[in-house]
Amino acid sequence: MKVSGFTFIRNAIIYDYPIVEAIQSIMPLCDEVVVAVGKSDDNTRELIENINSSKIKIIDTVWDDTLRSGGSVLAVETDKALKAVSSHSDWCVYIQGDEVLHEKYINTVTNAMNKYANDSNIDGLLFKYLHFYGSYDYVGASPRWYPYEIRVVKNNPAIHSYKDAMGFRKNGNTKLNVKLIDAYIYHYGWVKMPAAMQKKQENFNKYWHQDDWVDKNVAKTPQFEYDKNIDSLTPFQDTHPQVMLQRIAQKNWHFDHDISMNKFTPKEIIKIWLKRYTGIEIGYKNYIIV
Repeated sequence: MKVSGFTFIRNAIIYDYPIVEAIQSIMPLCDEVVVAVGKSDDNTRELIENINSSKIKIIDTVWDDTLRSGGSVLAVETDKALKAVSSHSDWCVYIQGDEVLHEKYINTVTNAMNKYANDSNIDGLLFKYLHFYGSYDYVGASPRWYPYEIRVVKNNPAIHSYKDAMGFRKNGNTKLNVKLIDAYIYHYGWVKMPAAMQKKQENFNKYWHQDDWVDKNVAKTPQFEYDKNIDSLTPFQDTHPQVMLQRIAQKNWHFDHDISMNKFTPKEIIKIWLKRYTGIEIGYKNYIIV
């Protein structure tokens, strides 16, 4: 069984993406890792080059900054990386620039790929998620955070990135058949120095909206105000991936949160109640669990 990893990145240093850790976290699974490096305003390409592994395959890209609706440019860049993987690979492991796979799940993912490699009814593997917020000590605890997403797909030319690169579809708009596995992706997209997070918010929203919307809806402050943008958090009491430990040790800002303070909307309260007492999860699902 041959496995390719793939990802995309741009301006990783300016916006403080843990892209090196993301790539390193999936390398034990992969025979190669394709990295689509967008033309950047910092030394992102050199950052990837310095990983210094024969598994890394860099492709240089230029983002189409005119694509400013629904985050579609992110899917375009994802597809560039996916199309560049080896034709001999059976599986493709996707990781975004702010996601990390804990090493304790490597065997779980490998076993699932082996188990379903020849099952034509399975298109991919679905992962559970932990969304860190503010610091490495808290995770999101409300329905606003997506609980699952596809991060491993068969090497099938019909499969492509969908909308804002959150998930995948095949043959245009057909949802993938997936197996939910007992493995988590650690999402660190909301854990950055407050100044870097503010820069990210001002820039990233431009891939969904025009400048007038961004000017009206994204606060112009020197630092991102974490406490004003969260509804509910819970303490994280497990271990982080080994590849993240150095970054975590270098964290130089403080964030503390009163976990008793919850700001749920009525819709979120209903979702929480249904999941807790009936097991029913209401929300958008970009996949079909088999």
